[in-house]
Amino acid sequence: MADIIEQIRSAAALKRARIVLPEGFDPRAVKAASLLASSGLARPILLGDAEQIARNARQQGALMEGVQIVQPGQGAAMDDYDEEFYRLRRRKGVSIEEARQAMLDPTQFAAMMVHRGDADGFVGGCATVTARIVRACIQVIGTAPGIKTVSSCCVMVPPYRQAGVSEVVLFADTGVVPNPTAEQLADIAWSSAQSFRSFFGAEPYVAMISFSTKGSASHEIVEKVIAGTQIAQARWPEIRIDGELQVDAAVMPEVGRYKAPGSPVAGRANVLVFPDLNVGNTAYKLVERFGQARAYGPLLQGLAKPASDLSRGCSAEDIVDIAAFVAVQTQPPGAKR
Repeated sequence: MADIIEQIRSAAALKRARIVLPEGFDPRAVKAASLLASSGLARPILLGDAEQIARNARQQGALMEGVQIVQPGQGAAMDDYDEEFYRLRRRKGVSIEEARQAMLDPTQFAAMMVHRGDADGFVGGCATVTARIVRACIQVIGTAPGIKTVSSCCVMVPPYRQAGVSEVVLFADTGVVPNPTAEQLADIAWSSAQSFRSFFGAEPYVAMISFSTKGSASHEIVEKVIAGTQIAQARWPEIRIDGELQVDAAVMPEVGRYKAPGSPVAGRANVLVFPDLNVGNTAYKLVERFGQARAYGPLLQGLAKPASDLSRGCSAEDIVDIAAFVAVQTQPPGAKR
């Protein structure tokens, strides 16, 4: 477990990404910004009132050296941000005055910083509900080319290595789409494969999870999973995606060989795409609590640029970990945007 997060942290340190944290009013975000800067994991940008941030920093014993502090509503960039938000949202009936008000919201402002290239990634949600974070990301950052669905994943790291089973597994969707259609399941499969590859530099093996394996049961949920699998396979034949598979057939080699012979994924899956949010969210929390796995996330995916939500109960250290995952998805310094 320690090796995985150390790999992520080492990769993040190489990127030196500018990560914006919109909740400078929260002491956890202030401490996380300090830790990111002092450890060299990222170049943090903290949004909020400078005096309030200074008070929080003193209370936390946090040093602000290396932390950029920006207050929404101030600075030369504001007019450009207002106009850009208006351009993005005017077809939805947003006026220029509403755009100005939107850019006073730290969450929307953080998303605009990423959209405009003034930050490389965005991590928020320690004191903001998921719906607001996701809405800002969709409205301002937008989705990846060819993808219509923003979803989320959790990186699951078991407490010990089991023979034949991947040492790290990505679960999706665990936090955003309650009841995805077959087309949305296909989008989630692609996004999850990209997340796994960007985090670990390894080949994803994507299993579309069901209570059925290759026709062992018949139900509308099974049919949806099969349809989502077929859409994903047709759109992205270069990615190893297969389903429908039960969890044991997906991750255990001997079961995969028996239940799904010839499958390119069965028995070696490192990405599990669940049929709905009820299953995905429950699965990751069960594995975390009863299986004692370490869960990192939910991490947003399917966006044009990296951003992520946080659990409202997170610690400053949790924010640092999620920021590291976001950082490894960013372009290297000097890359053409």
